[in-house]
Amino acid sequence: MKNKSTSLVIRILVLVLLFCISCKGVAQNQVNTTRNNTISTQLKWSERMALSIMKRHPQSYQIDDKKVPQWDYVHGVVLNSFEVLYKKTKDQKYYDYIKSYADATIDANGAIESYQFDSYNIDMITAGSILFNLYKTSKDSRYLTTMQQLRKQIEEQPRTASGGFWHKKIYPNQMWLDGLYMGEPFYAQYTVTFENGSKLNDIAKQFELIQQYATDAKTGLLYHAWDESRQMSWADKITGTSPNFWSRSMGWYVMALVDILDYFPKNHPKQKELVGYLNAIANSLEKFQDKSGLWYQVTDKGGSEGNYLESSGSSMFAYALAKGANKGYLPKKFKAIANKAFDGLTTQLIKVDLNGEIIITQACAVAGLGGNPYRDGSYLYYVNERKKDNDPKATGPFILAALELNR
Repeated sequence: MKNKSTSLVIRILVLVLLFCISCKGVAQNQVNTTRNNTISTQLKWSERMALSIMKRHPQSYQIDDKKVPQWDYVHGVVLNSFEVLYKKTKDQKYYDYIKSYADATIDANGAIESYQFDSYNIDMITAGSILFNLYKTSKDSRYLTTMQQLRKQIEEQPRTASGGFWHKKIYPNQMWLDGLYMGEPFYAQYTVTFENGSKLNDIAKQFELIQQYATDAKTGLLYHAWDESRQMSWADKITGTSPNFWSRSMGWYVMALVDILDYFPKNHPKQKELVGYLNAIANSLEKFQDKSGLWYQVTDKGGSEGNYLESSGSSMFAYALAKGANKGYLPKKFKAIANKAFDGLTTQLIKVDLNGEIIITQACAVAGLGGNPYRDGSYLYYVNERKKDNDPKATGPFILAALELNR
């Protein structure tokens, strides 16, 4: 009887021990799972932001909270930054994330169902920049076909009388600063890759027009847009410019400049001119940088009621100034100015959740001119447009800035 009791006790102890081991294993798995889902603070800011985007949007077409695949400039902005990150890290997951967007939006014949050619929307060009490397590495002819279609749009894009691209068909005779980024880097890369650079003068012409007609003589800043016809209600009847300075629009412009300069040889007759434009706007922007390192939504009206330190424009400036300094286009002091901007972003406008996910705040969701409902370009219009956390126009440039600054 005693032996049976002893045996029973031993069996119970063994079962308890096995149960404890099992529980420990489950707990350990839970710890490992938590660790695997946590974005390490030891990573560079560029990867922390990229991994945060991938956590929020497991499929790359979901960027900007899209429910179905859609060809859009916001995907181009973010995925162009992923391409720079991939080239630096050689991490395959970033390449795959880019490719998955192209494959979700481009069909077997190289056509994009969600792209309307005849709307002549220059915003639709910029996502094409991700296709150069995809075509080079995969030799998939679909990507080339899509690039050729986008190049055809540029060829047929309506122009102002002086030769500037309309922003969209529905915005006749208007050049917006945004459009310089949307169209010119792709155009520059295409003409250098496939046309022996034969259209570089045409690209430089777009910047010449903006410099000539959209620059404010007093501040050196650039107005959001210019209507050559002076017909729009928002346009000054003498100059044709819109009434205010919007930081993100200038952010698009300076990013366009530093990116197209990658394709202008130093001996090209327009290269020094373009570098001069970059220096002019950089010197003007320095005067309006807040002590925090950031820039306001309406650039020249810091401290005015309703104005706020804005993350997308500040990220764009940080990137462009850092790249300009790194490439030797700008004096070295602009690297320090860019670092100050990045410090402002990370200390004031970035939040980090318990899983290490990066949240960038205070981004203007959208701003434009004209349209329905009508957007008048007034100060009150810009400061009252809605804000959005993790807006792609902030996250993509933030990654680029982090990479240029090696932060």
